[in-house]
Amino acid sequence: MKTYLTAEGKKELEDKLEYLKTVKRVEVTKAIGIAREYGDLKENSEYDAAKEAQAILEAEILEIETKLRDCEVIDKKKIDTSKVTMGCFVKVFDKEYDEEVEYKIVGSTESNPLKGMISNESPVGLALLNASVGDTVSVETPAGKLKLKVLSIRS
Repeated sequence: MKTYLTAEGKKELEDKLEYLKTVKRVEVTKAIGIAREYGDLKENSEYDAAKEAQAILEAEILEIETKLRDCEVIDKKKIDTSKVTMGCFVKVFDKEYDEEVEYKIVGSTESNPLKGMISNESPVGLALLNASVGDTVSVETPAGKLKLKVLSIRS
């Protein structure tokens, strides 16, 4: 499955991967070494915990490597602002709450609703994709049905 990332999001993932490989791996390896010194590995909870931490770390590294290998970077210069697309900012009027809200449409990896970054796979993101300025979209959310009017789109 393709991962959509902004250039900033890709850089953040690359930095995190580098940190996990160069810093966290060393820390986990040291923890395993220290735990080995406690003796019998069959009854060594510190060793078991360190090995579990290693497995979790390696799984996270693999997941990030896979995302980076299969990613498509959203080019700001190629964003079509005639409709809502990946990577654009869209300002909407929420009729239910009588307020304007701005979202950035991003891939699920970068999604952070508290910062206004919503996934293209989320109910709101899906409803807004391909909408144009002036369009009103309806979307079912866990909080209820929303009606959002697209006010502006920018890259």
